[in-house]
Amino acid sequence: MNSADLTGAVWRKSSRSNGDRNCVEVAFLGDGRVAMRDSKDRGDGPALVFTSGEWAAFESGVVGGGFKRA
Repeated sequence: MNSADLTGAVWRKSSRSNGDRNCVEVAFLGDGRVAMRDSKDRGDGPALVFTSGEWAAFESGVVGGGFKRA
């Protein structure tokens, strides 16, 4: 989905971002979905949109250490 199709979305990025725009931003949409985009492409690039269940599984994986490098 193009980020421009997400008019009105409030995009947030990590407070740990160092400001060089090499990060991702997320927007929690009113219908429970969550959108994610590359901060370098603000408004022009694609955005991934996840259901609330997909986002919950991702969060669980992060908290549970499922994405640690071997």
